Amino acid sequence: MFEFQWPWLLLLLPLPLIVWWFEERKQRQQALKAPLFLYWKVQHQQGNKRKSHFPWYNFILWLLLIIAVARPTWVGDSVALPSSGRDLMVSVDISGSMEMEDMMLQNRQVNRLAAVKALMTDFIKRRGGDRLGLILFGEQAYLQTPLTFDLKTVQLMLDETEIGLAGSSRTAIGDSIGLAVKRLKDRDADNRVLILLTDGQNNTGVLNPVQAAELAEHAGITIYTIGVGADKMVVRNSFFGNRTVNPSKELDEETLMAVAKKTGGQYFRARNTQELEQIYGKLDELEPVEDIDQSYRPSKALFYIPLFFAIVLSFIRVLYSVLVSRSSKARSSSEVEHA
Repeated sequence: MFEFQWPWLLLLLPLPLIVWWFEERKQRQQALKAPLFLYWKVQHQQGNKRKSHFPWYNFILWLLLIIAVARPTWVGDSVALPSSGRDLMVSVDISGSMEMEDMMLQNRQVNRLAAVKALMTDFIKRRGGDRLGLILFGEQAYLQTPLTFDLKTVQLMLDETEIGLAGSSRTAIGDSIGLAVKRLKDRDADNRVLILLTDGQNNTGVLNPVQAAELAEHAGITIYTIGVGADKMVVRNSFFGNRTVNPSKELDEETLMAVAKKTGGQYFRARNTQELEQIYGKLDELEPVEDIDQSYRPSKALFYIPLFFAIVLSFIRVLYSVLVSRSSKARSSSEVEHA
């Protein structure tokens, strides 16, 4: 929509009409002493010996100049600014055990990482207002995506994640927590959170998970841990028939509970995709998205448009005056020669 920065200046638009009306009808004795209007009056008297008329050229020029000075502006729709209240880091286990196909997604059996990635999509979409980062860990832990408001990039990097990129044989849970602490501890956010998903136990790396949790506690970081993987799984055996096994026997729930408790967070158990989805919903309740109460309306100044037409109109008037003056001189010279 169009707005004027100084709309009160538009009250001056009819001023030439008022001045002309009073001058033409002799209803006031006091003359208006503005140089611009005196110029109009002299020009009108000298340029036209016939019955007086309203100087439309000057009036149009006046309109264009007043509109330009009033600063016309195009103002767009309101755009919400992201809040900067929370830094939220997600750390995902991509070791070889995440390849276990003990999760059901849309009536088909998928591996643990595929389930985490699929259900994480909606969770990421709902984090508007938070800075989100992504850490991947296996034998090593590395930062996949720095903290950013660009949730689409975080989602893209998660979608491109493959098992084994950080080593497939071991799991460095402590190092992943340490890397998150390093990235979060110096941030200015009011709330700093780490969500850690794993299906195993810490069996490599420099840091012990509980020691890393102590560092997180001192840095004011809350850690929520999620143990991923089913408790029961039917395995087909050609010789002895089907048998039921526990595919999550390597999951160290005790350590994950200790890490969460140490930092004031919680531990969650995701045995299937339904539980994992419920956990994401629970995290939304525990760490609600900051209210996006800041916004701005993009604007574009348009004063140059009426100003441009005013300059063009003035140029045309000057050019016309020069041509008329030359024509008059030419006629005068021709009359002198004939005389």
